Amino acid sequence: MIQLDDRLLALRAQVREWGADFRALGLALDRDPELIREHFDLPAVRYLSTMGIPPEYGNVPIPIAGNRFYGTLALERAIIMEELSCADVGMLVASPGPLLAGVLIDLLADEQQKDWFYGRMLESPLWTFFALTEPDRGSDAGALSTTVVPATADRPALLSGAKRYVGNAARAQLGVVFARTSPGPLGINAVLVENPSTGFHAEALETIGLRGARISAITMDEVEIPPERFLGRHLSPSRRGMWAFVQTFNLLRPGVAAIALGIARAAHEYVITHRTSLRRDECDRLDLLARRIDGARRLVHLAAAAVDARTGDGYLASAAKVRAAQLAHDATQEACTFFGAGARLEHPVLDKLVRDARGMEFIEGTSNMQKLNLFQGLFTGKLDREDPFRTAPLAAV
Repeated sequence: MIQLDDRLLALRAQVREWGADFRALGLALDRDPELIREHFDLPAVRYLSTMGIPPEYGNVPIPIAGNRFYGTLALERAIIMEELSCADVGMLVASPGPLLAGVLIDLLADEQQKDWFYGRMLESPLWTFFALTEPDRGSDAGALSTTVVPATADRPALLSGAKRYVGNAARAQLGVVFARTSPGPLGINAVLVENPSTGFHAEALETIGLRGARISAITMDEVEIPPERFLGRHLSPSRRGMWAFVQTFNLLRPGVAAIALGIARAAHEYVITHRTSLRRDECDRLDLLARRIDGARRLVHLAAAAVDARTGDGYLASAAKVRAAQLAHDATQEACTFFGAGARLEHPVLDKLVRDARGMEFIEGTSNMQKLNLFQGLFTGKLDREDPFRTAPLAAV
């Protein structure tokens, strides 16, 4: 079991305090996702705008209880994500920052690429995107059809294809696109793309939940890619394609699970706040929900510590994602039952939580995909069938 030390407890307390701003603005942002542009001065937004940038590139985050948290560790991100999504997940996903793309940059980019990317992020708050999913192939990276035709003597490399369900792409200034230069897993590359670029177009899709994320569709028609924008150009092909995004998703998955956990907790807290008188059976139902939330949090933290110890160890992260996504759905539905048949009409916050929770099933892989990953871990012996939590690390245990 992971026990948060004083340093991490201080982080959690501070982010929880910052979350009050998010909670106050959540419904307004749900109506107008661009409202976030008026709130770059909020402490949580300022922090998220550079979260994940290592100190050696000039990041100086707001000190918390005498410590600086760079958000480069999965466990730190899990704590931050739970608190801010509990306050309002829309504000969290609407905020600018390196986020998903930043994790890949940290893992894959060379020094020149990191200097360029992090430098841009530190100059001013920018949105980024991470484009893997395709309209006809989903997030099956092995089947992706977006291509980047290698450069020749008389023209640069050209990126063409389509991506879908990409967070913040319509308003992002920088992003990562996965594309293939040749058939097979070794032909997959990640390239940095700026928006605007000739041939690049992104537009937001209509969604009923997670509206702050401006989930977008992208089309690319012969977008020129300079050689210095190929991530991992200093690495072998086996270390810059499939390997890279598997490691990236392993690192990100506990944070996604923490977002779902935060939504579940928000629903639970809403009932406690707005139902001051409860029958005995209702108290029992709330207690059961609280225990499920606490159990899921322990799993999320364990999974985060596991990938921090070894980025290839993402099996517990899959378990955490499955458990937390289901919990978010169950908790938001359960919360509505405490307020009668018209709960979602009379309680807009609950209605929003229900809508946001549905999206957690699809972000970063559906439950079926996560269960397949878990099965692979058990089948290959990388996850101990008799003691699946044996991977628990380290000094934090």
